[in-house]
Amino acid sequence: MGPAPGSQRLFPSGAKYAEALQHTQLCFRHPELKGAQPELTGLGLPRPISGAFASVFSLTSPTSGRRYAVKCFTRHVPDQERRYEAISSRLALLDQAELSQPWNLGFEYLPDAITVEAKRYPVLKMEWTEAVTLSSWLDDNHADRAAVDRLANRFEELTRDLAGHQIAHGDLQHGNLLVASDGTLRLVDYDGMYVPALAGLGGTERGHRNYQSPLRGNDDFGADLDRFSTWVIFLSLKAIASEPALWSRLHEPSGEFLLLAEDDFTSPAGSARLQTLLTHPDRMVSGLADQVRTLAAQPLDMLPPLTPAVPRQRPAATVITDTTAHRGTAAPGAGGLPGWMTGHVTSAASPPRTGPSAAPPDRFEIRRPLDVAVAVAWPLMLAVTVLAFCVGLSTAPFGPAAPVLAAAAFSVLGRARRPERVRARAVLSELTAERDQFDDPVKAEDKLRKDRAKLEAAETKRTADHPRAQSKLIASHQAELQQIEKRRIRERRGLDKKIAGLSEERDKALRTALAARQSAYVRNRLGRRLIAQNPPHGIGPKLAARLAAAGVRTAADFTGYRTVNNAHYNSVGAVLVLSNGRHIDVQGIGEGKAKALDFWRRQLVAAAEADQPTALTAQERLPIDRDITARSARLTTELRSVDVAAEASRTKARQALNDGQARLARENTEAGERARRQRQEFSRRAVTLQQDGARHAALSAAAETAEAHRRRLSLLRYLRFLYTGR
Repeated sequence: MGPAPGSQRLFPSGAKYAEALQHTQLCFRHPELKGAQPELTGLGLPRPISGAFASVFSLTSPTSGRRYAVKCFTRHVPDQERRYEAISSRLALLDQAELSQPWNLGFEYLPDAITVEAKRYPVLKMEWTEAVTLSSWLDDNHADRAAVDRLANRFEELTRDLAGHQIAHGDLQHGNLLVASDGTLRLVDYDGMYVPALAGLGGTERGHRNYQSPLRGNDDFGADLDRFSTWVIFLSLKAIASEPALWSRLHEPSGEFLLLAEDDFTSPAGSARLQTLLTHPDRMVSGLADQVRTLAAQPLDMLPPLTPAVPRQRPAATVITDTTAHRGTAAPGAGGLPGWMTGHVTSAASPPRTGPSAAPPDRFEIRRPLDVAVAVAWPLMLAVTVLAFCVGLSTAPFGPAAPVLAAAAFSVLGRARRPERVRARAVLSELTAERDQFDDPVKAEDKLRKDRAKLEAAETKRTADHPRAQSKLIASHQAELQQIEKRRIRERRGLDKKIAGLSEERDKALRTALAARQSAYVRNRLGRRLIAQNPPHGIGPKLAARLAAAGVRTAADFTGYRTVNNAHYNSVGAVLVLSNGRHIDVQGIGEGKAKALDFWRRQLVAAAEADQPTALTAQERLPIDRDITARSARLTTELRSVDVAAEASRTKARQALNDGQARLARENTEAGERARRQRQEFSRRAVTLQQDGARHAALSAAAETAEAHRRRLSLLRYLRFLYTGR
């Protein structure tokens, strides 16, 4: 069983797979893999070839004897089975006869093929090919210029195959390009491959950093994925074919690149390796290097494919030692590219020239009537000057030199009217005006660099702030949940205490009710014992009448007595304490009589208390029980409402968290999209800046040439032209 949709399945490590592959009879169910013999290390363990997403093992089938590369996945790949089914189906439709070489290897995706620690996992079974990686092949064959050039052509043909079938490998690099013994190429590692059936899905990887455009993002996934890497690899192969020593000069032993690496694309101005290729005497190499430099600053959707830009038939690359000998016959194309690329790469083409199409003249040609007049004027004015000097004539304010000055002024006028001078001034003015339409390249490049640095600083801050904002939001949510839980526990504790106290309150209420009933019973008994009918000892009818007149008729009418000092008679008297607490002084009731009354009453109270009820009746307990039951039900309801309110608060907090996370994700996505568009705009500006810079330099050079031509049309050359015609 696979994981639930949307979940990320955990996979074993490469070491766990190696452990399981020690017993292929047990871990495999596939008939060709069950009991297969893995290639072993020196320690006798299955030898893995580890990558970012999987470990690959070489196994030989015991049934067919064929050797397979079995890829065991170590990381989750979204829509893995769907992707491999689409890739397999697309590659199966390719007609091998129409391909330039058998670069595609057959493979089979097996969903539950291997058992590791009692769980089953998918594997990819691919044909094993006897070939070496591109970098290993170059280690051994870089000195063979013809072989390297043939391989470059093979690679270009492979890219033509891929582009023609709308397929992109997604990670073209030295480790995924294998060179077979016949010099043809093989492609391995199809994890990130794009085929038309996968349109709309996101990418699973960004490819090897030393072969990818700096602007490639995680979401880039389409038929144009390979365009930058194809230019990089093609440039490397052509450069090595032109000068094999570049392999040892620019490549590092066991380096994860051919001739150029990531920092050469991100910082081309400071790249010594790229500068070596840009200044290479072979114009194909320098042109390709300039193309790679240009493409590194462009978004993926603007990159041109390699195949239309490279003609099918071309001579092998050669080292051009005398670049000046070819300037007149094979000038570079637009943007410094070689002639064979001109017209094929539109992204680097220069804008149409709007300046003058012909160079200004630098010599005078046909003499005109005004020139003849100037030529005649000079001898005449010289003669006049000599004559004036001889006869002593003086013409103010210049004296005898006035005729010569007049001839000079006439010459200046004649030269200014010459069409060559008019044309030279017009060309210079036109070139200067056109050059002034462009911004200063240095200032524009500096502004672009600052704008890019500002964006990247903001993006770095945003990238760092986003997880912090998420963490802050989660921390706030957790703090709110803690407060909700504390409030729930506090309220529940109070209600539980009240519910627990109901039993004690019931007992107290029952005791209070019983005490009230017993008190009422005693009062009732005392109220029925009249003093007059059953007088205490020493209380006669008269004294009973006085007591009745004072309000004391029964034993219930008083509660006792209190002695008082009788200062008039210098004796001790007594007052009776009524049931309402009032004191009365009854004539004839002294301390002795009061004691008798109190003793009589106490006897009656004792007799009544002996007969009083000791428990409440069921009818009497019913109101108390009902009240306690109602209060218990009310408290229980409140207890449940506390949990309901807490859950509602938690739900509200979760919703607030989800809304906050969605808001942060939306804001982050929108900011990322704005940054992506801004980077694209920077790339377009960089391309325009490169074009404008080249145009500005060309116009400046042309203006300097026009100025030099104009200076050649000097007054002395004009005078020489007047008399010699040259």
